[in-house]
Amino acid sequence: MEKSLIWTEVDYETEGKQIGYLHLPHSVTRSAYGTIAMPIAVVKNGIGPTVLLMSGNHGDEFEGQVCLNKLIRSLDPADIEGRVIFLPMANFPAAMAGLRVSPLDGGNLNRSFPGSPDGGPTAQIAYYIDTTLAPLADYWIDLHSGGSSLDYIPFASVMVSGDDQLDTRALELLRAFGSPVSMVWAYFNEPRTATGSAHRHGLVYLATEAGGTGSLNPAGVQICDQGVIRTLSHVGVLKNTSKFPVVAAPEIRLTELAGRDYYVYAPDAGLFEWYCALGEEVKEGQVAGMLHFNDNPARAPMEVVFRHDGLFICKRHFARCERGDCLAHLATDYRGLS
Repeated sequence: MEKSLIWTEVDYETEGKQIGYLHLPHSVTRSAYGTIAMPIAVVKNGIGPTVLLMSGNHGDEFEGQVCLNKLIRSLDPADIEGRVIFLPMANFPAAMAGLRVSPLDGGNLNRSFPGSPDGGPTAQIAYYIDTTLAPLADYWIDLHSGGSSLDYIPFASVMVSGDDQLDTRALELLRAFGSPVSMVWAYFNEPRTATGSAHRHGLVYLATEAGGTGSLNPAGVQICDQGVIRTLSHVGVLKNTSKFPVVAAPEIRLTELAGRDYYVYAPDAGLFEWYCALGEEVKEGQVAGMLHFNDNPARAPMEVVFRHDGLFICKRHFARCERGDCLAHLATDYRGLS
């Protein structure tokens, strides 16, 4: 295995608290010998599990970034037994630009794993996470939200891996995280994602979708704040519960996404008008909304329908859409791992 070009002054084996940078060599006109300096933090105390806490996988998803930066400042070695590694702006160029993908190479970090040591910046970041950080971890928490184009009811989720033992542990972690709405991705399993990387390494992986629209959802931040603390307590890393009170998890609604027919896609380009609101229970065949073709006033609008019953959990934020854009997806009550 080739060594990553990314280097850091942080030592993952040193006791205590370190806040530093991952340095990705990046030679440009402005800086011939420069690096992209991406924040990283490590808090370590004694023997115990390692939890990798990540956000900014997509740069326009902000709830997790705020959550982790608060925790970096407040978590001290005496508060834990084990190790917590923070990567709060994983695709740093994208996060600094407030974009889903990197402005440097158009790279979507969450479609770039396992990455490459000699690829573009996004592939190199993925490779470092896959070959350096993931092997150190026992648990991987990846805080997402809907970004600029999607709006979500905030939830936490796990994805079916096909390994029954790993999936059972992930489901236990999901219940411990305690998001009021929680979901099992029983259909989508993309090997180029962080989830795919975690499963290849045998890690228990949990993600969130903590809001969206490119804004900062206060409810989503709170779900992340409380869920991360519950998770650190559940896995035995957090010890100082007087400083970090573990708020009892609410009763959760456990849902799943189980097939392609849970999604709604734009059949053509146009302006989409919603006929229902996020959070509604919808029925198969129900009209989701109307697609308008304002560039051709003679053309009648087109009805777009849901193809399944379920909870309307995600919707497209932008009215303007192109053929193939995801307009929505649903969730249904969880039926169990199969």
